[in-house]
Amino acid sequence: MNFGIPKEVRPLEFRVGLAPAAVDSLVRAGHKVLVEHDAGIHAGFGDEDYRQAGAQVVYAAKEAYGRADVVVKVGRPAEEEYKFFQPYQTILSFLHLAVASPDLVMVLEKEKITSIGYETILKDDGTLPLLSPTSEIAGRMSPIIAGDLMGSFKGGRGILLNGIPGVPPAAV
Repeated sequence: MNFGIPKEVRPLEFRVGLAPAAVDSLVRAGHKVLVEHDAGIHAGFGDEDYRQAGAQVVYAAKEAYGRADVVVKVGRPAEEEYKFFQPYQTILSFLHLAVASPDLVMVLEKEKITSIGYETILKDDGTLPLLSPTSEIAGRMSPIIAGDLMGSFKGGRGILLNGIPGVPPAAV
């Protein structure tokens, strides 16, 4: 089976569909993995990391999609990616189809694409193994980001979230 890992195109999305360790596992199991050039660069993985894991680096999203049976992404495909979909392909990503563009849903249906949204994968115990880690990271990062945005140097009121001796903590 051929797996394609295109570069994420949505603004501020710095994750990648699979890390080199996962690519290595797929290659060892006999699969072929195509990774778009610089797909993992913002996540700390260069093309050479993927080559060492056994992937083939391709230089266009069209090729990563066009030669893949299964496309592995993080974010929902952007409209500019729809033209790369292949009939009967499988796409794995956080799809959030309930809030997606109706155009995406129509293209997925028209091309008979099997789409698996990470946010819908449930374990037997009812937990969401792919959504939970992302939610935990977001929960831990939100006070840090809020504190940064509330600083006077960012246009905020200069509120200190946790307080210091003599200054009460912010009421949030």
